[in-house]
Amino acid sequence: MSAATRPLDGGPQLRRRRVVNHAMEAIATFAAFAAVAILAVMVISVAKRGGGSLSLDFFTKLPHPFSFTPVPSGLANAFVGTAVIVGVATLMALPIGVLTAIYLTEFAHRRVAFLIALALDVLNGVPAIVVGIFVFALVVIHHGQSGLAGSFALAILMIPLIARATQETLALVPGSTREASLALGVSRWRTTLSVVLPQTIGGIVTGTTLAVARVAGETAPLLFTSSLVGDRLHADPRLPLASVPLKIFEYSESPDPADHRQAWAAALVLISFVLVASIVARVLAGRSRRKMGLEG
Repeated sequence: MSAATRPLDGGPQLRRRRVVNHAMEAIATFAAFAAVAILAVMVISVAKRGGGSLSLDFFTKLPHPFSFTPVPSGLANAFVGTAVIVGVATLMALPIGVLTAIYLTEFAHRRVAFLIALALDVLNGVPAIVVGIFVFALVVIHHGQSGLAGSFALAILMIPLIARATQETLALVPGSTREASLALGVSRWRTTLSVVLPQTIGGIVTGTTLAVARVAGETAPLLFTSSLVGDRLHADPRLPLASVPLKIFEYSESPDPADHRQAWAAALVLISFVLVASIVARVLAGRSRRKMGLEG
């Protein structure tokens, strides 16, 4: 049989490649569905245990030390404290992260940029409890616990996330845009501020949203910086503030079943916040990419 009339079945080698290809596709698909299934099981499990304790009182009332009394009990102070701590942390981390990304992308020498990017990656991998100990030794020992100390610890965790997200978005801005501005006699810093940066607002917001979702559930840094609190409601960051992760940790160790139910309810609220924040970040990222012409 000549080569022209030989059947194009590819032989055993091609069939083996197809089998391996289908096997790898099946393994990858199974892994993806397994990851989604784990998340679904976790959310459903937490919802079953904590959904019944969610009510308006849960968000508006203060904790009550005696569960056998008819007085409604909630975690209003923890929700307010978490909002203040995370909000102040965002105000600390956002300008530092964005300015770091601008320096890395627009002004730094390649070797310097590599070293700073490596430092950001290392900082991103530092365990949260190590950051808490660092802030405890640096701030808490000398000034005591406070919401500001907790915000400082969370800001350290947020900076590499915001900087890296902003850096990737800045790298997507076409070089021709910068060159056109520079050709008109506009200075480098003015080009970055007025031409490049406005195109990356979506990416910055996306990175910030993901960073907020990342630190909102951190417990270890707050144990060292803002855990000696009572059950009163206040929003002064100069004083220790209650927080949702700490309340979950505290109630999970309580012998009272009512505290366990509130811990599950608080965990459900926290998971819901992270899910919503992640979805919002994905939507903003897609919109930003379409605006920059990277997607159809």
